[in-house]
Parts: sequence; structure tokens; C-alpha cells
Amino acid sequence: MYKSSVKTVSAIGGQNPIPDKLFYKIGEVSRIADIEPYVLRYWETEFPFLKPRKNKSGQRVYVKKDLELILEIKRLLYQERYTIEGVRKRFGENTTFTKHPAPPEADKVVDTPLSDKIIEHVRKRLREILNSL
Repeated sequence: MYKSSVKTVSAIGGQNPIPDKLFYKIGEVSRIADIEPYVLRYWETEFPFLKPRKNKSGQRVYVKKDLELILEIKRLLYQERYTIEGVRKRFGENTTFTKHPAPPEADKVVDTPLSDKIIEHVRKRLREILNSL
């Protein structure tokens, strides 16, 4: 019988153990975190700090830090009963998991002619959508 030579690290909150590997595919992450793959893909759209790399064939490739982040998001959502917005704010305050922390001046609203044009374009598109309903 084949025995894996992969070391394991205990997962947060009693989930399946985290194999000590360099990369994980979405199926492995799904199994370890006990979360469906479609939930992981959804979380990528909701949490800008969760961005796994993709390999040459376009498959998601997670690293251990991504997996730890997923387990923390799961804990906050399912055990601590945070909302998605609450998790976003929580990680906005604690940027230890963010891959590219925003510079401090990013919080300031910039009033430029370009931002006015963008806002006007968005308003126009929203009106068009509303009128088409």
C-alpha cells in the first residue's frame, strides 16, 4: 500500500489536515476546507485579497497562505457569523493576508475630470439598463 510522504499540518477549526505542499488545486482546497469549489470561485469575486494564481492551462493554483486565508474566511463567515462585507472590512483593517496592501492615500476620494467622466458614463449605463426593464 502506498503511503504519502507529504507532511500534514492541522487545519484551523478541526478541518481536514493541510498537506505541507507548495501548491494546491481547487479540488484539494475544497476538500481540505470542506467548501464546494463554486464557493471558492465566488469568494474570489467578493474578496479582492483572495486571488490564487493560475497555471499555464488556466487552473487555479493555491499556495498555503491562500489556504490559510480561506480557512479564516470560512471561520469568520460560518462560526463568527460575519457578513461578506464584514469580512472585507476585517481584512481591510488587518492586511496580513492581503497580497497587495493599498497605499494610505488610496482612501482619499480623488476629484478629477476623468473620475467625473467615469461617473457620468456609469450613470448613463444604469439609466439605459433601468429603461430596458
